[in-house]
Amino acid sequence: MASLLNNTGAAFLWPLTTMYMHNYLHESLTTAGVVMLFISIFMMAGNYLGGWLFDHWNQYKTAVLGVTLSTLAILTLVFEHGWPWFAILMMINSFGDGINMTVVNSYGSLVSDHSSRYVFNYIYMAYNIGVVIGTLAVGVLLPISVVLVFSVATIFYGLLMLVVIFNLNVRVKLPARTAPVKQGKAARSHHRVLVLIWLILINYITVHLSYSLWESVMAVHMTNMGIPFYAYSLLWTLNGVLIIAGQPLVNKLSPYVRLSNQIMAGLLIFASSFLLLIFARSLWFFVLDFVILTVGEMTSFAGLPAWISQLTTVNETGHYQGLLNITMSIGRAIGPLYGGFVIDQGNYQELFISVFSLMVGTLLVVFVYLTHLRRQRGIVK
Repeated sequence: MASLLNNTGAAFLWPLTTMYMHNYLHESLTTAGVVMLFISIFMMAGNYLGGWLFDHWNQYKTAVLGVTLSTLAILTLVFEHGWPWFAILMMINSFGDGINMTVVNSYGSLVSDHSSRYVFNYIYMAYNIGVVIGTLAVGVLLPISVVLVFSVATIFYGLLMLVVIFNLNVRVKLPARTAPVKQGKAARSHHRVLVLIWLILINYITVHLSYSLWESVMAVHMTNMGIPFYAYSLLWTLNGVLIIAGQPLVNKLSPYVRLSNQIMAGLLIFASSFLLLIFARSLWFFVLDFVILTVGEMTSFAGLPAWISQLTTVNETGHYQGLLNITMSIGRAIGPLYGGFVIDQGNYQELFISVFSLMVGTLLVVFVYLTHLRRQRGIVK
């Protein structure tokens, strides 16, 4: 429920940020791009701080801190949404959301009566339900009034605050924190697992660098081909609906497919969708390509926090769940800049080939290193 409410509220905001700054506040696209970069930086700072506080301070108070910051920022936007307050408040909201995202994943890692794979699949499904509700609603509400958009978003954040305050104040009995082993076989095994985690995180940066192209340059690419903007926006609704319908089916794979294998197969499918974009010339080809991308996404994205949870100890939960969210933000921050640079220097085909190569290359490194660890019995599953 926290994931659903947080991402519904956020989905009212991220589709309109650049357009609102340019069309309503009459700021340049360069200024809007700089603000988007700072929003990503504040998100990363929230991800990191949320993970550190969750591990070292107080889980419940960390959750309350994050939701209070994000809710107060959106509530203030209802009354003050001119320049530069809009940009400042969006950064504060992003910082709070960064804490919220890490807290949700960290709490998910502590659920003991279901497997982490099951828990994170449903957290991810809730995330996508929120995205569908928010992105559909903002398209209806914005022509009426931008104040109405901020007001309805505030309602969702207010509900999130109630869920956090009244439902997340739980006592989770954790094992005693122990000093790290400085030498011996256990220390070497732990170091190798951490290397694997960092390779996974590097791959995750390339994945979200590529994914962010769909949120930026792909809109221009499709409209240049004569495809209307509303058709592009409906692709995101299709994405959410497919994930909502398909995620329970993905859950059923858990008895038959090893989680790490499922994730790598899903990421390979996801990467292949960008290679196919080289041949896309019609709306129906883009729809087919987006379906392939969505299949890869729902097979892999939801499982990544669960895989990280399996590879780390309980005492490291917040730290590495925070890093996972940080790498996502890094990819989303770099992607539009990278896409614009490659297109200016070359063309869209070169862009699609380059991101496919980045994803597959880093995924291959993960696969090779994971295979190496599996040969050393007992290090990873």
